[in-house]
Amino acid sequence: MPDDQHDPGTLFAGSPAGLRILAAVRDAVGELGGAQVRATRSQVAFRRRRGFAWLWRPGMYVRSDVPAVLSIALPRRLASPRFKEVVRPSPRAWMHHLELSAPEQVDAEVHRWLREAFDAAG
Repeated sequence: MPDDQHDPGTLFAGSPAGLRILAAVRDAVGELGGAQVRATRSQVAFRRRRGFAWLWRPGMYVRSDVPAVLSIALPRRLASPRFKEVVRPSPRAWMHHLELSAPEQVDAEVHRWLREAFDAAG
């Protein structure tokens, strides 16, 4: 593994809920086909030509009881009360931050968002 690569599960060590959420997100992305998974000390990134989704542990950065946040990059802003925050880091992308407490929250709606992000990432 290159120096910037880590086992994706390491990020959620000590968080059984986080590990289950990671598995649910990996399964959802795996159904899309052809995505790379890159883990660092701070996040698990899902990529095609460019990144389209990132899973991270908010308790590493801010006070939070949520085991994981899924950040999804889309070419448009989605309106959903499920998002904790939506920001526009560049003119071509909107970042949608979704707090996840349980793997069941990686549902059909999240699968659709991941599909759109996957397709947009080339």
